[in-house]
Amino acid sequence: MVATRFALDVLVWKPHMDETNERTFPLAHYLLQCSYTTDAWAAMLKNPQNRSAAVQVAIQNLGGKMDNFWLAFGDHDIVGILEMPDNVGASAFAMALAGGGAIKSVKTTPLMSLAEAVEAMKKAAKCGYKPVSAKRK
Repeated sequence: MVATRFALDVLVWKPHMDETNERTFPLAHYLLQCSYTTDAWAAMLKNPQNRSAAVQVAIQNLGGKMDNFWLAFGDHDIVGILEMPDNVGASAFAMALAGGGAIKSVKTTPLMSLAEAVEAMKKAAKCGYKPVSAKRK
């Protein structure tokens, strides 16, 4: 069974001008956590390799960038940071990994900068939500 988590957030992109004076949009960051199947581990033990080049091509084909990937101990074998143009691209990459057969679990988590988090906190404080347990005045 493949456990894949997809983001449902809607992102608002703010364009800026790049060095060629064209409007560009900043890429969103995602934490990617993957676990290999036993067959994938067996294949890599027979032929040790760094799979980041193969992964980087797929990410670039979806309009993204690979920040870095690490081998990890614990629940996930690989941890990486991706920059993708949107949630659709991040989800497409997770689906490609999950459907390839070498990965038994994929978890994709959207990341926010601390500035974005502060902006979200300010909006949350003003949104008018009142929990059912709120005390009446």
